[in-house]
Amino acid sequence: MHPDIFPVAQPTKELLEELEAASRSLDGKPAEEILAWAVRRYFPRFTMATAFGPEGCLILSMLAKIEPRVYVFNLETGYQFQETLELRDRIAQKYGIVVDFQYPETTVEQYEAQHGGPLYVTNPDQCCFDRKVRILYRVTRHFDAWASGIRRDQSPIRADTPIVRWDKKFGLVKVSPLANWTKQDVWKRIVEEKVPYNPLHDRGYPSVGCWPCTRRVLDGDSDDRAGRWTGFAKTECGLHTD
Repeated sequence: MHPDIFPVAQPTKELLEELEAASRSLDGKPAEEILAWAVRRYFPRFTMATAFGPEGCLILSMLAKIEPRVYVFNLETGYQFQETLELRDRIAQKYGIVVDFQYPETTVEQYEAQHGGPLYVTNPDQCCFDRKVRILYRVTRHFDAWASGIRRDQSPIRADTPIVRWDKKFGLVKVSPLANWTKQDVWKRIVEEKVPYNPLHDRGYPSVGCWPCTRRVLDGDSDDRAGRWTGFAKTECGLHTD
């Protein structure tokens, strides 16, 4: 872990057994049923972090029906696309859920001055850690569980994602209601229910993160994580890895 931030909670054996049983029983169930279970079990100490990807927008549409008071936040690194920031307003207009921006301690200008320029050019892992991971630690320490939009088919790292598990990195329960879904499942529901989504997805960006580390991809490249951190052996920002 990272003791310079704060020590994370440790689960009891009984809790781990409870989570494993819950994950088995919920695997294969509708995402709405999984979210409803999480709300019953953990609200109001249940939260969600979203980067406004298709999965996150879809979960927000579900939470609007299940429990719109769930605290949802976005890690506003200062490097997000304008289209991403504007999507927050569209989500609020349609569902009444205002996603809170959570910021790093330094502005982009201050951060780059500290490091002699943009750190994402030379050390994107550190940049992600400072402007995303640290903030998630800060926020989630006030909650018992958080929702994630990751899917098993997105990457090899995510292939074994349980529906419910103990997140040892952040010290709380992690619920992934869309773990069993495919990209086609997600977009089918988005189209059917007219869920707002980032227009960059229609312009060749399968995955949208910070603008310096996200690029358009060639036609035919269907990898969900394509276009992220080009030139680096990196496919994750660190939020979903141990």
